[in-house]
Amino acid sequence: MHITMKDRVAVITGGSKGIGLACARRFAESGARVAIVARGAEALTAARASLAKDGFDVRDYVCDVSKAADIAKAHEKIAGDFGRIDILVNNAGTSRTMAFETITDEVWQEDLDLKLFAAIRFSRLVWAGMKERKWGRIINVLNTFAKAPAAASAPTSVSRAAGMALTKVMAGEGAEHNILVNAMLVGLIVSDQWVKKHAATAPGTEFDAFTKTLAKGVPLGRMGTAEEFANLACFLASEQGSYITGTAINVDGGRSPVV
Repeated sequence: MHITMKDRVAVITGGSKGIGLACARRFAESGARVAIVARGAEALTAARASLAKDGFDVRDYVCDVSKAADIAKAHEKIAGDFGRIDILVNNAGTSRTMAFETITDEVWQEDLDLKLFAAIRFSRLVWAGMKERKWGRIINVLNTFAKAPAAASAPTSVSRAAGMALTKVMAGEGAEHNILVNAMLVGLIVSDQWVKKHAATAPGTEFDAFTKTLAKGVPLGRMGTAEEFANLACFLASEQGSYITGTAINVDGGRSPVV
């Protein structure tokens, strides 16, 4: 199947590394015009340079998506530069897990601002334009804790579960306007956070051996790649995914106990 996103404008938050960067590359390969958003200017510059090496002209925007004012400024700038926004991938966020009794109000609020409210705010800003053009795609990147939360998996599991409910609400309201909204639930995907964890906890072990150990509970027997994740995101964001909305798809090699 040839997937084309020719001339579509895609915005990817958390776009400077890992899954976000892989999505930016895959979307650009399929013909989309891409804007990547992240907090760190240095990482964004490196990401843009990496994509430029492969011939992709991707624009970058510094934005802390946990802050409403930053999102508003970034949206205004992107919409001004590109003329419209057709696709939004709400990917920003980290995995923050700890024992429930240790989580302060401040930590809860920080997590909700970064993961839930960032998606709410950015989606709300692109919504009117998508309705007017009768075409839009929003992908909320969550994780499998949204369906099957484990002990000591908050605040992430709670924020991500709320993101899954948000996905269903927006999908129901967007359907009549041809705005398709889906969630992709991350399992164990090789990314920058695992590279850092390897360096901190098992520097004497080869990275491949380290990931193999982590993947013992994955039926496919390995961690996934950011590129594999990006392939599905590209399909969902394209015209080829035109009859899929309101669903939460596990991208986890079969690891989640919940379908």
